[in-house]
Order: sequence, then structure tokens, then C-alpha cells
Amino acid sequence: MDHLLPRPRLTETGAGSAEIAPGSVVSGPAPLADAVRLALPVLGLRPGDAATAAVRVAEDPGLGPEAYALTIAGDGVRITAADPAGAFYAGQTLRQLLPAEAFRSALVPGTSWTVPCGRVEDAPGFSWRGAHLDVARTFLPKREVLRMIDLMAAHKLNRLHLHLADDQGWRVESRAFPLLHEVGSHRPRTITSHRGEEPAFDDVPHGGHYTLADLTEIAAYARARAVTVVPEIDVPGHASAVLAAYPALAARPRERYEVLDRWGISPAILSPLPATVDFLTTVFAEISDALGDVPYFHIGGDECVLDDWAASAEISAYQASLGLESVGDLHAWFLRRLADALAGRGSRTVVWDEAFVSGGLRPDTIVMPWRGEHVGRRAAAAGHDVVATPVFPMYFDYAEAASPEEPAGLGDAITVADVAAFAPAPPAWLEEERARVVGVQFQLWSEHIPDGRALDYRAWPRGCAAAEIAWTGGPAAEDFLRRLDAHLARLDAFGVEYRPLSGPRPWQRGGAGWRRHRPGDVAVQDVMRHLHELSQSADSTRPSM
Repeated sequence: MDHLLPRPRLTETGAGSAEIAPGSVVSGPAPLADAVRLALPVLGLRPGDAATAAVRVAEDPGLGPEAYALTIAGDGVRITAADPAGAFYAGQTLRQLLPAEAFRSALVPGTSWTVPCGRVEDAPGFSWRGAHLDVARTFLPKREVLRMIDLMAAHKLNRLHLHLADDQGWRVESRAFPLLHEVGSHRPRTITSHRGEEPAFDDVPHGGHYTLADLTEIAAYARARAVTVVPEIDVPGHASAVLAAYPALAARPRERYEVLDRWGISPAILSPLPATVDFLTTVFAEISDALGDVPYFHIGGDECVLDDWAASAEISAYQASLGLESVGDLHAWFLRRLADALAGRGSRTVVWDEAFVSGGLRPDTIVMPWRGEHVGRRAAAAGHDVVATPVFPMYFDYAEAASPEEPAGLGDAITVADVAAFAPAPPAWLEEERARVVGVQFQLWSEHIPDGRALDYRAWPRGCAAAEIAWTGGPAAEDFLRRLDAHLARLDAFGVEYRPLSGPRPWQRGGAGWRRHRPGDVAVQDVMRHLHELSQSADSTRPSM
């Protein structure tokens, strides 16, 4: 009971153990029993009658969303849960109490499938426990997305934020506007040089996209595992891939646009005129229909260069017709129009914090303050729900050590200990501000994630620390590193190529697609000071890096 991760609210250890043999029976309401079975795939548990069940599941709505109680005695396992998510999480806790072989894909002969007797009572500290996956800059095949969902589920993470569009690629089929995936989903080459060097490119085409059927499959797979997919189409900036396909939507429609082959941000920006709003609402509807139930839809709003809006006579006239004084006001109006359209489909809008600083958000809009807790506190004080996403310590594209032994990262350093010490709702905030923090999320921007092996390295075990603070609602307990050390055996059994706590393995320091880190180029604490200053500015939409 003392090696569970994330740490439950209450554990009691009893005497003895119970056996859960492969093929054992699970009884109880089908939605809950099936959720337990899905959490323990290697055991092949079967639905059946309570009289023969090794695991008995009962519903107790009084426990609250995602909550559960797990009791293990000599005569078997008893689970009570408020909903299928709670039953699923009880199953994940049970999985951790079994030998690490429970995280394999097939039975290992000779394994003793016993669990220690005791009791666990548990419920999440935050309702939003997220992982952000940037599939726009580096496309990750569907198999990597499904695998990420499995790993999230094993850690009781429940929001997969899919960053589907950016300057470097558009990653989802559109039947209404097929050039989006036919043109916008690939680029002829990708930059390979470090910051400050003469630009160099690999001359290797890169691309890919998910079909709408893929999105349907991903969302259904995630829902069964208590994970909600949050799609993001980042607008009106980060638009090079969209404009490569449909340049008429640009603020400068007569220019030629290409999918960006370098990192960073392009000044290319969508026009805010009605044709663009109609275009985007159509695309949002396609994505939402494919995903099914979409409680949250992210529209970005960050890092926009609004100069082309100010320089356009047509856009300026439109701005004046709306009674808006500045292009910043027009930026806020544009995002509000999209949010209203999403609300009409039953989705709450999510934005990065620049959109909050611009003003004019719907009251139900969720803000992700990536530039730090100061702007997050302002959003919370203004009545917005907040998901903590600060660069430090939740941007996992930063290296874990300021060392040339690390594979290349955006900067240095964000460690497991940094993540574990993070308080998403800072104690210094007022109680009503803290209550507005609905969760926390780590970000996997993919400039330095060339493939699934690199994804594993970036995400874990820092993702384990993120899961701990998300589930418990605050900084990790003092015994976290001891529990994490035991948890790594489970990741080994799962096949996760995580970063060892002692540093990278020899083959993780460089290889196909992996470059060595250059320490000192970008210090994360300097970045945070700079971002805080920028978040105070009325011109806050302008790119920050």
C-alpha cells in the first residue's frame, strides 16, 4: 500500500493477502465492472455472478465524481465507486498492488497474482489532470496517441489536449476544406540548427494527419479509459499551414504562404472577417462531430502579430463598423465569436492567457496561464476557471538537466523534483482564487520530440510527478521519490523508455533524430521573468519568444 502513485487520500494495511487469478470473475453493474476489467487487461477478468466473483463492484454516488473505495480481504476484493471513472481508477490502484507484470501485455508464467489486504479511499484533488501533446510540429502516428492515452489512464490523468494545428502543420482531415490536409499537413524539410546558428535543414519531407474516423476512434478509446480529448485549433495566429492551403483567409490574401519549415512563430495571421469565422465554425463542427461529446474545445489565441490587421483597410473598416477601438479589441471580439459558436454546440472554450489579457472572454471560458501564476491569478480573480500550465515547471520540452549528456531541449532545466514541488493553486492566493484552479497540465511541445521514443523520454517520469500533484491537489508528499523509484518497475514492464533518475542511458544521449543538448542557451527562470513582464502589457498578444 505504500508504493502507490499517485498517492491516495487514505490507505490502511491489513494482514494477509488475496489472490486474483487470471480469468477471475468480476461482478456488479456492467458499466462499473467493465471499467475494472479494462484497467486490468492482462488478467482477462470475466463478468459473472457475485457468488463466484473475486472482485465485487458496487455503485455509491455519494462518493463523488471519479472517487472510489477499495477493500481487499482474504475472500476477495470489494470496490465501490461513484461512476465508471471511479471504478476504472480503483482498477488502476489494484493493478499497482499486483506485481509489476500486471503492466505487461501478456501473462508471464510463474507470476503470483496476489495483492496485500487493506483498504484505500480516494478521490481527485483536481477535476482537470492533463497532458498536452503537440502533434502539429512533429506528427505522431495514431498508435502513439493511443499509447499516450494508456499511460495517462495508468496515472489517473484525464484530459488529453491535442494541439492539432500550427505554423508547421495541420493534422486533421477536413471534408469541407480538403486542402487543409492535402496541402497543410506536410512540409518539404525541417530546420536542424540550434538557436543562433546559421539555419540548416534536413531536406526530409515531414507530414501526416488523422482522418475524422481516426478522431472518432481516439476519442472512443480515450472515453473508455476515463480520458477526455480536448482538441485545439490555434487561431488567429500560428496560421501558416492553414494559409498555405487557403491564402484567401489571410489578412494579406494576395501573398503566398507555405507550411513553416522552421521553429518559432510566423507573423502570418488569419483575417477576422466573417468569411474566416464561417470557415472556422465549419471546421470546428467537423472535428466536434468526429470526436462525439466535446465538453472542451481549445482555440489558442496566443502569440498573434496583429500588424497585418492594422495595415488592412478592409479589416480596419470592419473594426470600425463593430465600434471597436483597437486591433486588440478586434482580437478579443474574434475569439468571442468563435466561443459563442462553440457554446451553441455544448462546448466550453479554452484559451491561452493572451486571450484573457485581450479581454472580452465569455465568462465560462477556461484560461491556461502558460506565462506564470501572476497572470493565472488575474484570470482567477476575474472569475475564470484556470488550468495551471506555466512554462516552469510544466513545459516538458525543456531538458531535465543543464548537461550536454541530455538530448536537445528548448532550454534547461525542469526536473522531476521541480514538477513534484509545484503548487497549482498557490497558498498565497485568496480562497476564492484558489477555488478557480480546476487543474494542472503538462505540455509536450514537439520541436524536440522526433518520434515515440523521444516522447517517452520527455514525458516520463516527469509525467508521474505531474500526475501526483494533479491527483492530490498540491505538491507531492515527502515520500514521492521513494514511491517513484518503485513505480519505475511498472514503467519498465509497460515498455516505457523513460529518462532514468540518474540521467540518460547511452543511446538516449544521441541517435537518429536526436541531437545533444546545448546547456545555457535558454535558462527557464530567465524565460519566466521575461514572460511575466510581457503578460503585463496591453500588447500581450504579440509573440513572447
